[in-house]
Amino acid sequence: MIQYRNLCDSEICRELFSGFIRHQVVTKCWRRENGEWVIRDDPFIDDWSEEDYRFLVSCLRNTVHTGGMVRAAFCGEVLKGFVSVEAGLFGGEQRYLDLSAIHVSEDMRGQGIGKALFEAAKEWALGQNAAKLYISAHSAVESQAFYKRMGCVEAQEYSEKHVSKEPYDCQLECSVVDEQGSGKK
Repeated sequence: MIQYRNLCDSEICRELFSGFIRHQVVTKCWRRENGEWVIRDDPFIDDWSEEDYRFLVSCLRNTVHTGGMVRAAFCGEVLKGFVSVEAGLFGGEQRYLDLSAIHVSEDMRGQGIGKALFEAAKEWALGQNAAKLYISAHSAVESQAFYKRMGCVEAQEYSEKHVSKEPYDCQLECSVVDEQGSGKK
């Protein structure tokens, strides 16, 4: 059974990720070419090095320290997924909050953990007076299919910070409120 809870900074350390499998085999990715989105072959394996884990721990701890949210999914005592949302609205009228990370361990993908974490991020963002989540998202076809199922569309306003950092990411947004102005569940 999966348990979900927000993490405090003292819990976020390298050991937290000891049972987490980042591994993702990517074969096809979305690319924007001449103003159109196309799928291109771009095979690679996405995984994290020890340096990547150290950087991730630093980023997630900073998220908590600066008033953001880090929510995790555990199977027993083992971390199997997490999402982070940064504090601080940006994007003018878009009222974006940055969904800075969402990952599910390879051994637990396809079981609804990502959806539950994404919904928790939307609920938290709504409580922070955001209108939308902003996601600089991995361009892998499978990752983009997940975001589309979550209701994401191409961002109306691109964050130059994200575009310059990850030029191959897809810049997405997802409304946290419905047309009547109430929160989405």
